Amino acid sequence: MARTASQDEIRKAYRKLAKKHHPDLNPGDKAAEESFKAVGAAHALLSDEEKRARFDRGEIDADGQERGFPGGGGGYRRHAEGAQGHFYGGGQFSEDDLGDIFGGMFGQRGGFRRRPQGPMKGEDRQYALTVSFLDSVNGGTSRVTLPGGATLNVKIPPGIEDGQVLRLRGKGDEGYQGGPAGDALITISIAPDPVYTRDGNDVRSSLPIDVKTAVLGGSITVPTPAGPVKMNVPPHSDTGSVLRLRGRGVKAHGGQEAGNLYVKLQVTIGKTDKAFEDFLKSWNPEGSNNGDGAS
Repeated sequence: MARTASQDEIRKAYRKLAKKHHPDLNPGDKAAEESFKAVGAAHALLSDEEKRARFDRGEIDADGQERGFPGGGGGYRRHAEGAQGHFYGGGQFSEDDLGDIFGGMFGQRGGFRRRPQGPMKGEDRQYALTVSFLDSVNGGTSRVTLPGGATLNVKIPPGIEDGQVLRLRGKGDEGYQGGPAGDALITISIAPDPVYTRDGNDVRSSLPIDVKTAVLGGSITVPTPAGPVKMNVPPHSDTGSVLRLRGRGVKAHGGQEAGNLYVKLQVTIGKTDKAFEDFLKSWNPEGSNNGDGAS
């Protein structure tokens, strides 16, 4: 009776291994890239019922080419044998088992190594972290809670973007047989801010000003991501006017200069008195006046 893994078990284990060795999570790691290719090729063969059966009977090799196993052996089952000589059966199949199968199938093509062969890097761990808009602009430190309640401080570099992944080397699972620890991969989400929005390395905001300042101009205090600053509003400013504060956007990072803060003015009326109302009654915004105060 053949005690081979079910398609569902192979599919689940394949997804774990493909994720583990994906080139995007292992930049520059040629071994991981080769393993990722080997996993895909093995899955393509094992998920095809006809090819799997032929490989199981020893009629084709791992590349799908015609071959014969000495003694008519069962190639797939042979590669799946454990250290004690028993076969991996349904309900006991794991990622490690599939790694052993793939290692046997693709071991001569730069594929998987079995753990007993020497030190191996520990598993990477993936986490999600939401940071404030201000930390994403200025940089800062946030904390991730690990399984079991432990915490990990994460340095947030200025200019980080939503969806970016930070790699903290050596903060994953312990290595095998003295190998290095895995890494912590932290996917960043940036919380929206009620005041600011981001446009590349620039930051934008809106600011209410009173009528007097809009008409006559004057100094106002403007909130910025790095703290409040003074800014002069030119006379005759109107709603929608945009003022620029150089270097008050995203902090300089990665060889890029600091961005700017663009402030859109919103003229507000605020509380009025009778004198102001009387003035408006006599005011001719088009500049024409018949001399008797009537508009």
